[in-house]
Amino acid sequence: MLLRIASLLLFLATWSLVSTMAGERLAPSPQAVAAALAQEMASGALLTNMSVTLLRVAASFGIAMAFGLAIGVAMGRSLRVDRLFDPWLLILLNVPALVVIVLAFIWGGLTETAGILAVAINKLPNTVVTIREGARALDRGLQDMAEVFQLSRFARLRHILLPQLTPYVAAGSRSGLSLIWKIVLVVELLGRPNGVGFEIGSAFQLFDVPRILAYSLAFVIVMLAIEMAMIQPFERRVARWRPRRA
Repeated sequence: MLLRIASLLLFLATWSLVSTMAGERLAPSPQAVAAALAQEMASGALLTNMSVTLLRVAASFGIAMAFGLAIGVAMGRSLRVDRLFDPWLLILLNVPALVVIVLAFIWGGLTETAGILAVAINKLPNTVVTIREGARALDRGLQDMAEVFQLSRFARLRHILLPQLTPYVAAGSRSGLSLIWKIVLVVELLGRPNGVGFEIGSAFQLFDVPRILAYSLAFVIVMLAIEMAMIQPFERRVARWRPRRA
């Protein structure tokens, strides 16, 4: 805990030093950013835009994880399915996120659905790869035991498949959340009339650096809170059988 506090203090001191050297216009001080953040909070704009962005993050995350889990398990458990869809997966992994977003807006219009689907498609291949590796690592002995005891499909899913996949789901969730919110900001910057990304784009046009940093800092704090309150406890729970580091 003390190391984290010391690290935070070092970060603020470095930030202040950079601001002093570069000037307030290019690198606003922590005090200037805090003042801009307080102004946005007082006007209600910060809460409104933050809520809209978080809803988009949640929707995109849910879609990507649901389809990624299903496709990843299918590819990991079936060699034919894996060979059939592996070229598709390689293509999606290497197509730039910006291209997917632009095409989604061209084909679907500047709509909420197009934006959310663009984010989900960008995240989907990473989820599939992670879950596929988990499905490949499943214990065959447990599968044989399930067949001997004639367990139902639901029982196999609940007691054998999901417990073994849970660490991979946790890893995919952690990496996915950090990736999705960044892509959501790009989607908002390019084609939505609200949200944190839209506000950052508006501030960029006005060269309002304190406002850019205020929104960025606020969103990072919220995402870190989600990480510490939800993702990390879930990850610790599913990996509690592992020996802890000193």
